[in-house]
Amino acid sequence: MLIAEDLLLLLTDDASGRLMVSGAEVDIALGGANLLELALANRVDLTREGDEARPGRLVVRDATPTGDEVLDRALEVVVARQGKKPTAAIGPLGKNLRQTLYVRLAAIGAVRAEQGTILGIFPRHAWPAADARHEAEVREAMTRALLEETAPDPRTAALISLVHALRSEHRVVDPRDAGLSKRELRERAARIARGSWASDAVRRAVDEMMAAIIAATAAASAATSATS
Repeated sequence: MLIAEDLLLLLTDDASGRLMVSGAEVDIALGGANLLELALANRVDLTREGDEARPGRLVVRDATPTGDEVLDRALEVVVARQGKKPTAAIGPLGKNLRQTLYVRLAAIGAVRAEQGTILGIFPRHAWPAADARHEAEVREAMTRALLEETAPDPRTAALISLVHALRSEHRVVDPRDAGLSKRELRERAARIARGSWASDAVRRAVDEMMAAIIAATAAASAATSATS
């Protein structure tokens, strides 16, 4: 599965099938997850000395198809935004992505689609878990890294970084299982997000991309609060 698919499973309540974080923030994080996946695959990078664009701008190192239609669409989005800051791509990358991923997850039996209405008028969609075994494995890997402080693999570290950007570590891993507070859990996630789980080149890209996700989710959260 894609990192974005794992992230969506973790942020969707298994029983109710509803998001545990605002949709606007999740959409931004999902876009960031695809950008991060492309960076880890050495497809996307940030410009550095010798590149034509200014430092810290998006550049595609390998534009050949990945073999995954979602990632290929993400790659096209980045290609169209080369030379711009990561923040310019995260919004477009997350557009309509959540629904696409839910449908993919339903197709493999990880979730099931439920439809209803609110007040008998407004359509309501939910995606409760159908087979949570993969999600449980992902959560267990994150639990080992956050509570037992075992060294995470790059994929697990990437997921922890994304959840950290959403300030949702405690929604995925219960800090009480290790006698920790939410603050202590967040500090551990922050250390992993800043850790050496990626190469130097990818590390630069990840740092910039995570900063862009944090800034974008903060803006989305503020906008949601202002309209509530």
